[in-house]
Amino acid sequence: MEDTATSSRPAAPARPGPEGSPPARSIWRGVLRHDHFRWVWFAAFGSSLGAWMETVGVQWAMAQATLDPAWHDAGKPGAAIMMGYLAVAQMAPMLLFGLLAGIAVDRFNRKRLLIVTQVLLMAVAAALTLASALHILTPWVLIVLGAANGIVWAFNMPAWQVLTPRLVPREELADAITLNGMQFNLARAVGPALGGLLMARFGPTVMFAVNTLSFLGLILAVARTAPTPAAGSDGTHPWRQILDAARYALGTKGPLLLILASAVFCLLGTPFLRELPIFVKAVYGKEEAVFGLLLGFMGIGAVAAVFLLRLIPPWYPKHHFIPLSLTLAGITITGLCAAQDWIAAAAWITVAGVFWMWGFNSIASALQLLVPDHLRGRVLSVNNIISFGAMGLGPLLAGWIAEGVSGSSESGSGAQIGAGVLALALVAAGVVMLTWREPEVDGLKPGDPGYERRPGLLRGITAAAHRPARTKADPPVSQETIP
Repeated sequence: MEDTATSSRPAAPARPGPEGSPPARSIWRGVLRHDHFRWVWFAAFGSSLGAWMETVGVQWAMAQATLDPAWHDAGKPGAAIMMGYLAVAQMAPMLLFGLLAGIAVDRFNRKRLLIVTQVLLMAVAAALTLASALHILTPWVLIVLGAANGIVWAFNMPAWQVLTPRLVPREELADAITLNGMQFNLARAVGPALGGLLMARFGPTVMFAVNTLSFLGLILAVARTAPTPAAGSDGTHPWRQILDAARYALGTKGPLLLILASAVFCLLGTPFLRELPIFVKAVYGKEEAVFGLLLGFMGIGAVAAVFLLRLIPPWYPKHHFIPLSLTLAGITITGLCAAQDWIAAAAWITVAGVFWMWGFNSIASALQLLVPDHLRGRVLSVNNIISFGAMGLGPLLAGWIAEGVSGSSESGSGAQIGAGVLALALVAAGVVMLTWREPEVDGLKPGDPGYERRPGLLRGITAAAHRPARTKADPPVSQETIP
């Protein structure tokens, strides 16, 4: 949900290490000193709380309806397949409108576009609230409203991504990205647990109403920011602009590798989130409060990831850190899928949250530091199209695997196997990327300091070739002295 700077390819990483290593001063005293960023950050936290409440309500309502014997007896698709359909409905609009949205962000007033999309998202949330209050929130209504939400998100996401670089200096962008990820995951820690409790006590309508109101603060905060005009147009036809962005994104090695890493993570690592309510209800025998609590534990892990990031040496490169994070995420998600009770699942999902945060945020940070300003919205839209398309396909794959294994996609064990098989594939992909690394991810090219391509899994884990040489006469290593 952030963006990058202006040069097309820095000679070396702007901030060595994953996510850009934390600066000497606290990011809380640093980045949040910028007034507009601070207001947007707190408003986005409130909006994220509402969004996570809505996620709990929508996914639990889908699981509850499709696990009902009456639904199954009517010959309708099983729970895991329906979860896949919901994912496709929410993500497919990005495939259809993503590039068009990227052009819109680069050609129109970005601030105005962001406000308009937030208002439309608020309207969709209000429609969900009304449908719940009228007791017409069927699986098909959820899918239709999910598609409407996805269409607006296709335009909202690139507009949101280009906001952060307008609010903080380039040298603080990596910290702003990390802090934005932290607010999202703080909301993930609190919102689902609170949402599960509210739904258990009052039903889903209250949660959906809270989410609807949460958009007001963010709309007002964005309205206070400085003008964010379009990047400007040189008169090139929009379709030529699309081709230019696609050619850059898919023809430049560093961005291409990052987009592929994001797609692999989305395809193989995210399906368990869609199947989680099935795990809770059909395997653990628990209700919505436990579902919300598990999502909250994942958020706690993601928040902890921000602080644990300080344990990673500042010289440790992203082209090592990203595949390591994906590998560890795959291992912990596999453990979650094998858990037979919610206590064990809580432990696994908390640790998975750490590597989830590290993986996605380090990919975002690296990509944003490689993309030039005039291509920003369109290139990020290319990434969004591919990644969200993979995110929509993943749950369908998990559902098909579940149905093939158990003969029924509403089987809890089948859902676990479906998501677990994909998580194991993520482990394999991460190991491959960690063994054969690509320094271009860090903006390096042959001849640059730190450009090293010797394969090896142990070399990939330790990044020994990048460890700064020290002698007794050497001063302490600092970020400024590492090329």
